[in-house]
Order: sequence, then C-alpha cells, then structure tokens
Amino acid sequence: MTAGAGSGGQRVGDEPAFLLHMVPYRETSLVVDLFSRNHGRIGAVAKGAKRPRSALRAVLLQFQPLAVGWSGRNELRTLTGAEWRGGLTSPAGQALLSAFYMNELLIRLLPREDPHPMLFDGYETALGALSDGASIDETLRRFEWLLLRETGYAPDLAHDAEGRPITAHADYAWSPGGGFRPALAGEGGTAVSGRTLIALDSGQFENPDSRQQAKYLTRAVLASHLDGAQLNTRQILMDLQRL
Repeated sequence: MTAGAGSGGQRVGDEPAFLLHMVPYRETSLVVDLFSRNHGRIGAVAKGAKRPRSALRAVLLQFQPLAVGWSGRNELRTLTGAEWRGGLTSPAGQALLSAFYMNELLIRLLPREDPHPMLFDGYETALGALSDGASIDETLRRFEWLLLRETGYAPDLAHDAEGRPITAHADYAWSPGGGFRPALAGEGGTAVSGRTLIALDSGQFENPDSRQQAKYLTRAVLASHLDGAQLNTRQILMDLQRL
C-alpha cells in the first residue's frame, strides 16, 4: 500500500520484503538494505532497532519474509514497521552461505528503487529450495540467470550472435557484448555446448557436464558486469569446495 505523490513524499506500508544487509547506525539504530517486491532495493533507517525491547530487533532477520513500511523524502527512508510474513524456514550449512551469496549479488547488481517483482518471487522461491535441500548448483544457476535477465545483462541463450538458433550438438564460445558464436578449433577449454545453453535457458539440468559448464559460464558473465569486484561469499564457497 502506497500513499503520497512521487518518490519525495512516499509512504509505503505492508510491503513484501526481505532484509539483504544491515549495519549499525549511531547508538541505537540500524541502516537496513531491503529488497521489496514492488519498489526494489530500499535503504532505510530502523530507529531504535538495537534497543533490547525494540519490536524491530526480533523481526529484522535475513532470509525471512517480511511485511515492512517506510516513509521519508531522502535516499535513506525511515522504517516505520516490520512484521514476519511466515512460511519459510531459514537455510542452513552450505545452503545458508549460498543464500548470503544471492544477497551479495542483489546488492552488487540491482540498483536502488528499481522494482523487479519476478526477481523478488524468484528469490523467495530460491530461498525455499535451499531450505528444502534442493540442489544448490541448480538453484543458484536459476537465480543467477533470472537476475541477469531482469537487469538486462543476460546474453541470448536461444540464438547465437548471428541470430541462428542454438543447437544442442554444437559448441559455442561467449564474449562480453558479443553473445555466442560457434567455437573454433582449439577453444575446447572455454567452449560450452549448445545443450548447456538450452539447459540454462530452461532452468533444467539433466547431466553433470551441463551443470559444470553452466557454472563456469555464469561466473564469466557475472564477472564481466562486476567490474572486477570479488564476491566475498563466492570465494568462501570455492574454498569450501576444495576441502
């Protein structure tokens, strides 16, 4: 529910949201980064949230569905309320680290106040899958490509750079800004099969080779839009996989 004209006098209530990140602010407050369904990422001050008796303190938890409200004219709004929507169990173990990774991707790639309802729904679905013990690799690939599509960064997975349909039995090479082209001799180490591209496009992975190729391709595409920034959670995930 939204009242007021324009972004300057906006007052929002009962908005579905997730907490992506928070940092201390002054003695008793927090600055929260929220991912809301209808307003995108919102920064807000949660006044008094650090106080022991604050109603916000017990509610502002990551990976839990919230209904929040805010008001204000500045880039940092004032959080006016937050309630737990329920229905979701927090992920644990490596799935929890994967959820932190999704949060970091959203913070890095999604501009403030750029609404993406489908991405919000996909994020909530991915959290549910991680909590339920679904394949982490497949869950992350679906979310990553949904994020890339919603932000306009995803290359076309159905056609090559010349507009020809991707075919399952051909190999392709990808270049930033250039899309996919048929792989040349000697590019076997960096090429991906058309079967992998079709799997990514559908979100369904039938064999380990496609899952592995999809992981390396997704890392390359994301890296091209992160300006060389290293994702902290991805590095931790890679270190864990080496143990």
